[in-house]
Amino acid sequence: MDKQMTAAQVVAQLSDGMTIGIGGWGPRRKPMALVREILRSDLKDLTLVSYGGADVGMLCAAGKVKKLVFAFVSLDFIPLEPYFRQAREAGELEVMEIDEGMLLLGLRAAAWGIPFIPTEVGLGTDIITRNPQIKLVDSPYDDREWVAMPALKLDAALIHVDRADARGVCQIAGPDHYMDDWYARAADKTFVSCDELVDTEFFRDPAQARLVFWERAVTTGVVPIPGGAHPTSCSPLYGFDVPHFKAYAATAKAGGIGAYFDEYLGASEQEYQQNVGGLEAIRAIALPTY
Repeated sequence: MDKQMTAAQVVAQLSDGMTIGIGGWGPRRKPMALVREILRSDLKDLTLVSYGGADVGMLCAAGKVKKLVFAFVSLDFIPLEPYFRQAREAGELEVMEIDEGMLLLGLRAAAWGIPFIPTEVGLGTDIITRNPQIKLVDSPYDDREWVAMPALKLDAALIHVDRADARGVCQIAGPDHYMDDWYARAADKTFVSCDELVDTEFFRDPAQARLVFWERAVTTGVVPIPGGAHPTSCSPLYGFDVPHFKAYAATAKAGGIGAYFDEYLGASEQEYQQNVGGLEAIRAIALPTY
């Protein structure tokens, strides 16, 4: 089975009003090439579910987002993503702002096909008062009350990985795969971009197979795009591009998102990567040190 697709073919399977989960974490291993293809499209009125970074900021700035389900939207060394901040302060978004763990539980509930998962997280906080769609339930076993975190069912998930084969086996070689396995299972369709397309024989090696975190059956399409996470990182291949993010954030104060798109976005991913110095420059970005 060959699940290879292009980024344009992925976006052609998306439609206005969809709920789309975006994998990765802040400035780390975001499927930015797929996000850029959405930016070049006419898609609108999207609901995004994300541990957000520039994926959320760019889509908000481009007017693509109707609702956002999130735990944070950050560029890490820039604590609050600038274009998300503008959209949030202007009241342009419907939001469900929740705890990081609650977002995970929502994805798990969707993956398991159940309506909610009970949790203590959020009790006694404004998460409940600000999100009337999140209900409280009584325990059938004692007199305790629980938060019923609803399932976050996704129409589609977008994920970037280090390696994949044409059948949809995906490998994340970095130190943390974040919640990408739950995004994959919570979605009706899961589209994965990869830095390297490998032969299936690659995964016969147990050391490589141990870095596979979800079943290939849930992968709908594979898009080979080396460097496709830029300007976010794809550890251990490359780090996140600090100078690029600084230039991006600066446009929020002068020039706006149009100035950023004019300089970098281009008409294709190939043109985008040429605008940022090429794949060699992307692969040369050092990993962050903490």
